[in-house]
Amino acid sequence: MHAKILSATTVGVRSYLVDVEVDLSVGMVDFAIVGLADTAIKESRQRIRTAFKNSGLNLPQRKITVNLAPASLRKEGTLFDLPIAVGILHAAGQLQIADEFLQETLFLGELALDGNIRSVRGTLPIAYEMEQLGKKRLVVPVLNAPEAALINGIEVIGVNSLVQLVAYLRGEESIKPTASSFAALKRDQNLGGIDFLEVKGQEQAKRALQISAAGWHNILFVGSPGSGKTMLAKRLATIMPSMSFNEVIEASKVYSVSGKFDANNLQLTRPFRNPHHTISQAGLVGGGSNPQPGEISLAHKGILFLDELTEFRTSTLEVLRQPLESKKVTISRATQSVEYPADFLLIAALNPCPCGYFGDKRKACSCSEQQIQKYLGKISGPLLDRIDLQIPVYSVDYETIANKELKLQSSDDLLVGVLRAIKAQIARFKGCKWNSQMNNHEIEAYCAMTPEAQALIKKVFDVLSLSMRGYHKILKVARTIADLEGSPQIECSHLREAVMYRSFDQKTA
Repeated sequence: MHAKILSATTVGVRSYLVDVEVDLSVGMVDFAIVGLADTAIKESRQRIRTAFKNSGLNLPQRKITVNLAPASLRKEGTLFDLPIAVGILHAAGQLQIADEFLQETLFLGELALDGNIRSVRGTLPIAYEMEQLGKKRLVVPVLNAPEAALINGIEVIGVNSLVQLVAYLRGEESIKPTASSFAALKRDQNLGGIDFLEVKGQEQAKRALQISAAGWHNILFVGSPGSGKTMLAKRLATIMPSMSFNEVIEASKVYSVSGKFDANNLQLTRPFRNPHHTISQAGLVGGGSNPQPGEISLAHKGILFLDELTEFRTSTLEVLRQPLESKKVTISRATQSVEYPADFLLIAALNPCPCGYFGDKRKACSCSEQQIQKYLGKISGPLLDRIDLQIPVYSVDYETIANKELKLQSSDDLLVGVLRAIKAQIARFKGCKWNSQMNNHEIEAYCAMTPEAQALIKKVFDVLSLSMRGYHKILKVARTIADLEGSPQIECSHLREAVMYRSFDQKTA
């Protein structure tokens, strides 16, 4: 007796179809699982045996062989418990399931010992690629059903227990497909009530954040303790455009495979990740024996905020260089290679010296020049070269704090300019693309300068000894500034402002 049930697994954020083949034969009672399965999958034998007993189902006293095909694809996790159980019941004749139903349905789920069905990782990426997999129905744990239902066009059946699933497959119980929930969740979008109205002073920093949001430019804040670096960074999300459906799904797929996703509390604002400086290299970029996404992937389509940048291990920071350029990270192991997306906006903050008060108007610095150079030297030139905007943040004086008549810009005020610049980029690139992502050909085509601006950039290139990357970064920032001003060409004022934001890396040279 033989049965084939369809399931799927994930490698990174990609999903792959898996045939769960079950064979029952006469011979010594045995239960074997083959097909490059990890320990968690092989342990499903005990879970299935006990779940059958506690659900009032009979496990066939036969030689049971389960093959997870293709055998060359490494499989891990507990999501195959459910398809294996269904395959055993179907092969034993305890279920009569139409071939057409089996060919268009995927089963995912972990069995508890009492027969209940627990949630699993990776449901969203599998649901997202159901059409490419050629399937239209997904049977999942009821806790995963809202997650899978974010994808339109598929039928999502959420089940609580093995008993309920058997009743559904026998036609004894009707289960209504879970309705798509994205539209309802979108109405609940909440930014947490933070706003730039709460920030007094720091006009240059606010301007830099507006440029960062408008063109997806990485930014570095340098200032003394308490000057407002963290406060400013946390408000960047309030002036960034809303995430599109595809961006929400892309970001959520990473959370799904890492087990951190909750469709009932889906955050439609851009992710904001703020890891502590003691984080390991694997925790930041991803890793482990079974590679999992790190903070840079969890920040995909959102913000990665690295506070106290110089306190991070140098080796940890250096691994950011490649993802900042390629927008992805590849984690290689002897047995597999996994790729995760890492299109994040980097905000970094640091003190100007070990004591933190170099250049502060209120408190004198106690550090020597050698100490300052050593402290700032922890940040390598190549990493600084990938940060477009480098902004000094000074302490706010009492007069500014106490001035109740001071006109403040709200997040909505700053967002107007950001949306204007994004509209210009959409028209320029015929789609969703940021100025910071322009390639060399696009820089030549779209960074047209006035003659005066061309003369200025030539002088800047020689005086600052810019690398080619640094030169292109200045042009990209200037293009964003021009878009904020509604200018078709890059003018001298745009270029001067862009150059002003590249001064810090010269101090560390």
